[in-house]
Amino acid sequence: MFSQLDKPLIMGILNVTPDSFSDGGKYTGINDALKQVERMLAEGVDIIDIGGESTRPGSDSVTAIDQQQRVVPVITAIRQQLKSNVLISIDTTSSAVARAALAAGANIINDVSAGQDDEAILALAAQTDVPIILMHSQGTPKTMQDNPYYDDVVREVIDALKKRIDAASKAGIKKENIAIDPGIGFGKRKRDNLDLLAHMDALVALGFPVLLGTSRKRFMGTLCDVTEPSELVTATAVTTALGVMAGVRIFRVHDVKENRQAADVAWAIRQRR
Repeated sequence: MFSQLDKPLIMGILNVTPDSFSDGGKYTGINDALKQVERMLAEGVDIIDIGGESTRPGSDSVTAIDQQQRVVPVITAIRQQLKSNVLISIDTTSSAVARAALAAGANIINDVSAGQDDEAILALAAQTDVPIILMHSQGTPKTMQDNPYYDDVVREVIDALKKRIDAASKAGIKKENIAIDPGIGFGKRKRDNLDLLAHMDALVALGFPVLLGTSRKRFMGTLCDVTEPSELVTATAVTTALGVMAGVRIFRVHDVKENRQAADVAWAIRQRR
């Protein structure tokens, strides 16, 4: 799937959680979730990323059973009521949750731990032949912003992702089913996030599709003197455009319309190179 990308993909975030940093509690009901999916579809989304556990800094873990109770009914409703063939990714580190989500109609696994929290998720991706996104993070969501440090964040993130790619390959996952994510904001200081954004081409050079997730992240607010995450739509779209120019292929965002426009215009410009 990932090897066949011919344009940047917009992944719309659907958090069916009560405590996500920007939209927690807004889409916990089936009807509200479906309305949001319909809105994103109308705005040009390519993938719906559904998560039942917040990974905001300081968040607590959620049991696999609780996650399943949150995400499976929503995935089922999308497939049964909307009759859309939109791609659905399950945002989880649990193989049990991923298995249930795939059975309900999800197509992609998005694991912020890159298989480190639950190694069985790599075997699951191999057995079911579904794409998996491997993200870099330092520590757990609960502790990741407790004084993170890097000597060379670009090199260290690349080295860590290479190890997770090797683990995925050894588990039997095909190369064309692997994408990588530098984990902006996950155990990173502001300077680390900026360094990664300035050198996205180095991650692209690894030869795997890169996913960028900057949407409404706090570090951009410090640059713009903004405290409300929902006011960082323009800032997010700027990183999307820059990411397209650097070769990034997937963008995980809250605001589909604005980032679809940014990606399409940047892609048209890049094509003229």
